[in-house]
Amino acid sequence: MAFSRYLINLTLIAGYLLPSGVQALWPIPTTLETGLTTLKISPAFYFDVEIEGAPSDLRDAVAQSQYYLENDKLGRLVVGRGANDTTAFATAMTLSKLTLSLTSGVAVEPISSEAVKPLGTRSEEYALRIPADGSAATLTANSTLGLYRGLTTFNQLFYYYGGVTYTLLAPISIKDTPAYPFRGLGLDTSRHYYPVSDIQRTLDAMSWINTFHWHITDSQSFPLEVAQYPELAINGAYSPQEVYTASDVQYIVEYAAARGIDVMMEIDTPGHTAIMAAAYPGYVACFEASPWAFFSGEPPAGQLRFALPEVTNFTASLLTNIAKTLPSHYFSTGGDEINKNCYADDDPTQQQLKRTGMTLTSALDTFTQTTHGALIAQGKTPVVWEEMALDWNITLSNETIVMVWISSADAAAVVEKGFRIIQAPSDYFYLDSGAGEWLGDNPTGSSGPFRTWSEAYTFDPLANLTEAQYQLVLGGEQILWSEQSGPQNVDPIVWPRAASSAEIFWSGKQPTGAALNVTEALPRLHDVRYRMVQRGVNAIPLQPQWCALRPDACDIYA
Repeated sequence: MAFSRYLINLTLIAGYLLPSGVQALWPIPTTLETGLTTLKISPAFYFDVEIEGAPSDLRDAVAQSQYYLENDKLGRLVVGRGANDTTAFATAMTLSKLTLSLTSGVAVEPISSEAVKPLGTRSEEYALRIPADGSAATLTANSTLGLYRGLTTFNQLFYYYGGVTYTLLAPISIKDTPAYPFRGLGLDTSRHYYPVSDIQRTLDAMSWINTFHWHITDSQSFPLEVAQYPELAINGAYSPQEVYTASDVQYIVEYAAARGIDVMMEIDTPGHTAIMAAAYPGYVACFEASPWAFFSGEPPAGQLRFALPEVTNFTASLLTNIAKTLPSHYFSTGGDEINKNCYADDDPTQQQLKRTGMTLTSALDTFTQTTHGALIAQGKTPVVWEEMALDWNITLSNETIVMVWISSADAAAVVEKGFRIIQAPSDYFYLDSGAGEWLGDNPTGSSGPFRTWSEAYTFDPLANLTEAQYQLVLGGEQILWSEQSGPQNVDPIVWPRAASSAEIFWSGKQPTGAALNVTEALPRLHDVRYRMVQRGVNAIPLQPQWCALRPDACDIYA
C-alpha cells in the first residue's frame, strides 16, 4: 500500500479561495485538480457506457447515479443555499454526458464479482475528468468496481438551486485509489433483529465502505436459518418473523455485492453461544448460570463445550455449511470473551479433560484448528477477535486475520506476532458507546463515552507500529453492537459517524502526510450528512444548521 501518495492540488487564483461549500468530496481523492468555472447539467444529460458486454449491475449502478443526479437536489451548504450562484448560471456551459470506459485489454466482470475478490486483488482505482467547456466528461477505470467508485464521486460534485443542477469547480480532474483494502462497517443483528429493508438502506449509505461485517448470532438469539440445522433458528430466534432465511441472506449478499460491498459473516464461537442450548442443550456449558457476570461478559451465560469432540465436529460442520453459501473469502469465527469460569465446574468438560489429559487451552487449540481447518479447506480465510492471538496459547494459521477491538494499544502486540489486522478499537470506533448503562439495577453504570465522529477521525491506524509492520494493517471498521439499538435508531446511531473510518482507510492521511484534520473535514462531512438525508437516510445532525451553513464559524476558538 502506498502511504505516501497523497496529493491534492486544488486550483487557486492568487489569494482567492474556492467558495465555501464546494469542496465537499468524501473521502478525499488521491489527486484533485479543480477550477472556478460554473458548469450546469443538461436536462438531457446521460451516461454513455462504452463497454462491450457491460454487466447488468454496472448498468444498474449507472441508473442509480442518474437517479441521484436528478433527485438529490442538495442545495450548497452556504447562507442562501446557492441563491448567490444564480448569476453564474446565465453564462454557464452545459454538460450533456459522462462517458464510462475500461482500460484497454482488461476483462469485463460484474461489480458483484469484483467486490468479493480477495483483499489486495480488487481494483478500485479510477480517473474522472470533467472539462469546463461542456464537452463530454470521462470516467475510466481498470474494473467495473472502479467505475462504481467513480460514479459515487461524480454524484457528490453537483448541487441544486432553482431547477439547475451544477458545479462551481469545473474543470475537474481526479485520480483516486484507496490506501487500505479493507474498509468495513460492523452490525450486530442478534441483540435486536433488523429487517432486510433496514440492512438494505444501510448498504446503500455505505459509499467507499467495502465490507459489511455481519455479526448475525450471539448468546441472545440465533436468527439465521441454516438448512442442515434448522432447529437453531426455530428455537433460537426471537420469533418466526425475526429470522434471516436462506433467501434473505442471498438477497442481502447480492444486493451488497452490486454496490461494491463484500459480506463477511461472523458466527462467534465458542463464547457468545448460550442460545444454542435451546436446540442443543448438551453442547453448552453454564447455560443461564447465575450470577451471570461470573460466567460471561453479558447475560445470558453459556458457552460451547469445546473440549467435547462432538461439539467440535458440530461447530466445524455448522460453520462450513454457512460459509459455503457465501461468496466472500473471509469468515469470522469470533473467539472473544471466553470465560474460563464457565468450565471450572462443568462436569462434561472436566471429565473430558481428565480422560484425555488435555488442558482447557489445548482443548481450545484442537477446537480452533479443527473449525478453522474446515473453513480453510473451503477456501475461506478465518477472522478472529484479538484474544485468540493474545490471550490463548493456541496455534492460528498464518493467514488468519485478527480484529483489534479491546484497545487501540493492542494492535502492536498482534502485528508483532505476524498477523494481519483489522482495526476496530472500542476506544475509537464503537458506535454503541455513550448510550448509558443497559444492565438493570445499575443506575450509575456506564457504557463508556460517546465516540464522536471527530474523535474517531483522529485515529491513526499505524500508531506504534514499525514501517515494516504497516503492510499488516489491512484497514478497519466502525461497529454497532445492538444492546440498545435496532431498526428504529440505526440511521442516527451509525450515520454520518461511520463515514469517519471510510475516509481514514480510503484516504489515509492529509496531502502533507500529516494526520487527517477535523477542522478541514467538518464542512465536507456536513455535506455527506445532508446528502444522506436527501436520499432517505435519517443521519444525525453534527451541529446546528446555522453552523453547517457557515464553515468554521462554530469552531471553539472562532
